[in-house]
Amino acid sequence: MGQKNKKGKAALPNIIYIYADDLGYEELGSYGQKKIKTPHLDQMAREGIRFTDHYTGTPVCAPARAMLMLGLHGGHSPIRGNFELGGFKDEEERGQKPLPDESFTVAELLKQKGYATALTGKWGMGMGDTEGTPTNQGFDYYYGYLDQKQAHNLYPSHLWENNVWDTLSQPWFNVHVKLDPKTATKADFDAFKGKDYAPQKMTEKALEFIDKSKDGPFFLYMPYSLPHVSLQAPEAYIEQYKGQFEEKPYYGQQGYAPTQYPFSTYAAMITFLDAQVGMVMEKIKSLGLDDNTIIMFSSDNGTTFNGGVDAKYFNSVGALRGLKMDVYEGGIREPFIARWPGKIKPNRVTEHLSAQYDLMATLAEITGQQAPPTDGISFLPELLGKKNQQKKHEYLYFEYPEKGGQLAIRLGKWKGVKVNLKNNPGNPWQLFDLETDRNETNDLAVKHPDILKKMDAIVKKEHTETPVKKWQFVSEVIAANEP
Repeated sequence: MGQKNKKGKAALPNIIYIYADDLGYEELGSYGQKKIKTPHLDQMAREGIRFTDHYTGTPVCAPARAMLMLGLHGGHSPIRGNFELGGFKDEEERGQKPLPDESFTVAELLKQKGYATALTGKWGMGMGDTEGTPTNQGFDYYYGYLDQKQAHNLYPSHLWENNVWDTLSQPWFNVHVKLDPKTATKADFDAFKGKDYAPQKMTEKALEFIDKSKDGPFFLYMPYSLPHVSLQAPEAYIEQYKGQFEEKPYYGQQGYAPTQYPFSTYAAMITFLDAQVGMVMEKIKSLGLDDNTIIMFSSDNGTTFNGGVDAKYFNSVGALRGLKMDVYEGGIREPFIARWPGKIKPNRVTEHLSAQYDLMATLAEITGQQAPPTDGISFLPELLGKKNQQKKHEYLYFEYPEKGGQLAIRLGKWKGVKVNLKNNPGNPWQLFDLETDRNETNDLAVKHPDILKKMDAIVKKEHTETPVKKWQFVSEVIAANEP
């Protein structure tokens, strides 16, 4: 089972982690999606394992990525919110708050075992001239967006390749331009299209890296900027959906690029992402690496609420409460699929409670290393079907300083949520029984004061203060709960 190296020992597995951007819990066929086609990810689920209770570290881009890379939750991560440093224009590109130099990423963990490491996609944790650039954080190679603001446009003027500007075929243009519904023409909509589609370029570079690193072991992190708005997709993918939906043009009234066919384009973006996953799986098979490669897939947070996206129309988070930027289930519960032929038995579904900050501990166990101190627990036993060896989280902790300041705790079947804490640190817990009320509609807080006390104690235990003033709110919450 698995490949052998030249000395006859079992070779370390290749590891590929594919990360969607704003993909909701029910936007894949295997999770219940009816309108959008995702045949390759559905195949991946059939050939592997699908998690039902898997969580991001926090419900928005940069901090979710930091927590994935570092194995830390929102009470410990050096990045806890989106901290923008520049503007949208090319000359204003400064990225987000950089990952500190002393951070230890999963890429650095794997390099200790001789892995070749690459990132193809959206980083959001530091530009090339900062300590946060991927080549300072364990990646031998990277290609993609460094600045999340640039990632608002899927037809950018450039991407970055190992700190070098890579000019693409279209000039910079502003995606946040509104069109006048009375005068907008097809040409006006077409102005938001280009020749070089960034996600396609990312796939090309990823496949090149796989080819180059096929003798292994390699780690490939693929954080696509899909289906994150703007709504932009290659015409051939949009054509697959035109006529299937009753849709009206989107003129940019809620920000992000206008498009004549918002539903068709959104569906096309997810189907395009699915096709890239198919290309990666096919490449691995063609090189004979299938049995020695684990491929994982998840998303940074729930479906977005802005641009031309209509989460309700696509039932994007099912009946779950909340969207991106909410610590309710719709904002933080994510799809997670893993495939590893010969190791992960096919067509399995698990309710194992897990979070993306478990990745560090999991990869440490896969590669036979001592995990650094993290907030995660390895889910490798669950992947391998060794349930009796699988350690369990007593709870998952979520701390999110944006949208008013929010806290959440998953404690077994219980889910506690606090919102609007910056304005009122004394706001009470809402408490939901996810076994009977997955959609968080029935607040049981008044009936279970003992559980609320446990949650208060967890907040006190798990929170460490951040030096970033705009992310500080939990100390006031703790103080407000002191007797």
